[in-house]
Amino acid sequence: MALFDLPLDELRAYRSASAEPEDFDAFWTETLREARGHDLDARFEPVETGLATVRVFDVTFAGFGGHPVKGWLLLPADADEPLPLIVEFVGYGGGRGLPHEHLLWASTGRAHFVMDTRGQGSGWGGGGATADPVGGAPAYPGFMTRGIDAPENYYYRRVFTDAVRAVEAARAHPLTDPARTVALGGSQGGGIALAVGGLVPDLTAVAPDVPFLCDFPRATTLTDRHPYREIGAYLKTHRGRSADALRTLSYFDGVHFAARGRAPALFSAALEDLTCPPSTVFAAFNAWAHGDKDIEVYEFNDHEGGGPYQEAAKVRWLSSRL
Repeated sequence: MALFDLPLDELRAYRSASAEPEDFDAFWTETLREARGHDLDARFEPVETGLATVRVFDVTFAGFGGHPVKGWLLLPADADEPLPLIVEFVGYGGGRGLPHEHLLWASTGRAHFVMDTRGQGSGWGGGGATADPVGGAPAYPGFMTRGIDAPENYYYRRVFTDAVRAVEAARAHPLTDPARTVALGGSQGGGIALAVGGLVPDLTAVAPDVPFLCDFPRATTLTDRHPYREIGAYLKTHRGRSADALRTLSYFDGVHFAARGRAPALFSAALEDLTCPPSTVFAAFNAWAHGDKDIEVYEFNDHEGGGPYQEAAKVRWLSSRL
């Protein structure tokens, strides 16, 4: 796929046309207040994995609605004092997988928490273990239009709330250091990390790679690749609902969370990315409020982005921050 989006110099100046709801902050304050009305009930059960260099805990905590959400916590095997904490969110369709799929960050001497994504975990990787017990209005198959009839019902209200609670759960373990916490992830995981970056005020850093869930007005009309295309497919049937759908999506747009980012950030974008077009990524990057921010650009890559090269870039970038 040749370059299809704006030239790089225009990407660096691009701003989203996504309209921020007037009650954006009130909506999320109330959502998190309701979630915190449930006991976090973070439980860490040791798991025997046969891995010699890490200790693994099967984690359960209360997310949105008090619903049980799963995760993994991986620690270096010799950890005996609180460690810097990496909280990771996974891509669309994936789940927390199996512990041996997540060895990088514990290998750098940090604690690593991987959140399962409710209702997902059946598309790739080692699977997931968290149900989404909430129903919703008619939706196109997938997750992008579940509850799109109203912000209160939308699927990602539950996921983003789970993610904030995941940070709180990970910080509750005695071998993690709450004062040194990083949120990161790729694609959907990058979009979730952006939301956490806007909702959790005291993170050390945020690192979203080729983030999804950004600049919905442009994304839904620029690319016909799924998952964004789920929204267009829904509206193809539900004619005349575009304004209502975009209003709901505006409460979950990474651009608006980025405007509240209060930690240093390292983004990545790929200029041939048809899944998360580079202009949508730059929309969030350019909106990121903290002045210490950078973006790695991969000129001839699609949605795989920097892959292992970006992992190495994050290790280097975080070395001076954790």
